[in-house]
Order: sequence, then C-alpha cells, then structure tokens
Amino acid sequence: MNNKITGAIKHLIIINVIIFVAPQLLKLDFTNVLALHFPENKHFGIWQYVTHMFMHGSFSHILFNMYGLWAFGTPLEQMWGKNKFIFFYFSAGLGAGLIYTLANYYQFNGIYDQLINFGLSASDIQNILNAGSYNDPRIAISNEEMIKFYNLYHTPAVGASGAVYGVLVAFGIYFKDAKLALIFFPVPIAAKYFIPVMILGDLFFGMTKYSIGNIAHFAHVGGALIGFIIAWYWKKNQFKFS
Repeated sequence: MNNKITGAIKHLIIINVIIFVAPQLLKLDFTNVLALHFPENKHFGIWQYVTHMFMHGSFSHILFNMYGLWAFGTPLEQMWGKNKFIFFYFSAGLGAGLIYTLANYYQFNGIYDQLINFGLSASDIQNILNAGSYNDPRIAISNEEMIKFYNLYHTPAVGASGAVYGVLVAFGIYFKDAKLALIFFPVPIAAKYFIPVMILGDLFFGMTKYSIGNIAHFAHVGGALIGFIIAWYWKKNQFKFS
C-alpha cells in the first residue's frame, strides 16, 4: 500500500478545511448551529452529532486530526474501499458523540441531583446556569464542581477526533506491528501497544481532574470503542461492503 491520498479521505479533508476556513473569511460563527451542544442546552440540534465532526477550534486541532485521518485512514480505505471506509468513519464519529453525551449527562446529573438535595428548585438551577454565577448558601459543593457543572451545560464539542480515534484503533487491529510515535515522545512503539496506552490515557484524564486543556476525552474513548467493535467484527468475519 502507498501513501497516495484516497478518494474518501481527500473529500473529508477538503470539507473539513472549507468549514474551518470559510467562517473566518466571512467573519461568521457557526458554533451554535454546528457544534455538538449538551442536549438540555437551547442550541442543541440532533444534526450536530454529524456536523460537529467537521468543525475545529484551532489550526493545530484540524492539522493533527487531518494528518491522523490521512496517515491511518489511507491504508484502511485502500483495503476496505471507499464505501466501507465512509461507513466506518461516520459510525465511529457518531458513536463518539453519543458516548460523549452520555458521559456528560452522567456527570451533569450527579451535580444536578446534589443541588436538588440541597433544596434548590429546577428554576433555581436554571438561573445559575443562565447567569454563570450564584450566591446561595445552600450550595455545599466546591466552586470547582459548580464550574464543571456550568461548562458541561454550555461548552460544545467540535472536531473529528472521535472518528479519527476509531480510525486509529482500526489501523492498530489490521497493522498491529506498525511502529508509531508521538511528537513529544519520539520513540517508535508497535501500534498494538501504542494505541491502548493512548486510549487508557484519555480514559484516565476523562475520569479525573488532571485533564490538560479543553479536550473531549470521552469522545475519543467513544470513537475508539465503536471503531474497535466494527473493525474487530469485520476482520473476524471478513465483512464485504462494495
């Protein structure tokens, strides 16, 4: 297999680049329409499970995602064909968005239930979420938890990372002895070891307070999980999709 860019990947990269560049040139912000919002947020739309995969927050964000899509997706599309690869890519991306939402719901509802137990009403809580501040002596949880509560409700997810993680896992299943390395850890490691460590890292950061930056770790884990299930099934059963 060669590294020549394949059809589906070429078109996915073009669409991602257009959606990243066009709003900047037109001085428009499509975040409230296209990014994936918390379902209770007024900006949420079911289509965002697809559209968020084509939005990125920075140049480095889109650069790394598109590089990963090209580097790990190319041999998969060459092996599977265009239709099968597209099905896989969007399945991983949709799965990432759904699992990310479920994880956020779990964390959000945990704090929400505590506030209800403190005696706050649903309208009291909504006022806090709308205002972004509170001065209620009944709230006996840390300010850090309240900030997390606010961010879960208001911060949308963007990026193809979940789908790309699915692609990365599939690459590891089919090319387990390929050597991979990180920029900040430039030591080649076989994919069968490298990829599980990356996913475990996301799971750790997603479940603890040690996350660095605004990263949707559970979207990564979700994309990786769906990617693993599909790729493992296809490899085991030699699934055909012309």
